[in-house]
Amino acid sequence: MTVHFIGAGPGAPDLLTLRGRDLIAACPVCLYAGSLVPEAVLGHCPEGAQIVNTAPMSLDDIIGTIAVAHDAGKDVARLHSGDLSVWSAMGEQIRRLEELRIPYTVTPGVPSFAAAAATLGQELTLPGVGQSLILTRTQGKASSMPEGESLANFGRTGATLALHLSIGNLAKVVEELVPHYGAECPVAVVYRASWPDERVIRATLGTLEASVDEGIARTALILVGPAIGASDFTESRLYAADYDRRYRPQSADSPWSEWRHGDD
Repeated sequence: MTVHFIGAGPGAPDLLTLRGRDLIAACPVCLYAGSLVPEAVLGHCPEGAQIVNTAPMSLDDIIGTIAVAHDAGKDVARLHSGDLSVWSAMGEQIRRLEELRIPYTVTPGVPSFAAAAATLGQELTLPGVGQSLILTRTQGKASSMPEGESLANFGRTGATLALHLSIGNLAKVVEELVPHYGAECPVAVVYRASWPDERVIRATLGTLEASVDEGIARTALILVGPAIGASDFTESRLYAADYDRRYRPQSADSPWSEWRHGDD
């Protein structure tokens, strides 16, 4: 018996890896975060599968359900939204499973920041503008922020920020970031990226609070930084005609022109 932690993606049911789909189809028990994982993903569950919405459950309840499946020798698909590497609460579940000696695997999913960038048609690392992306959040009820991991500290880097779980703390976002990015710094808010009711709000740090209406209360990502929506940036050297790459010689008469893919 194995528990398969599966990143179910940002929302659209077809933004699911083939591995994740196949594991879901092979597991007679499926535990899913009902508040964020679309029910369409559950269509991959086998007929007669036990499907459990974990949204109203405690950690003890979840592990207890898994333990029952373990005793019965039934594999479990444990679905979380987005990717499991950030803010998934997978870590605390794995710790419990290891204590119980219940085996598990982890299958990554499409993260919400990637889905938001796709919605915007935006590369988040533009040459000469920004080459770093910081994934972070503001202080919330569920988890405190370690000392040093403040928006102000991250803002000092000038990097693109992807702020998760922070749509309810806009005043704090503006207060801490304006001194470092300026009030005219571009911002994009993507609500429910890849879902049918997806919305995009473009603003600046100075207009952010006034631009976001009360209907966007959760499940929204805030992207901040000069790279957001930028069009005046230099081209990378990657595809420059005079950039000598192993698989693209500089000219037809170059001594490298006879190289083939796979040659050393």
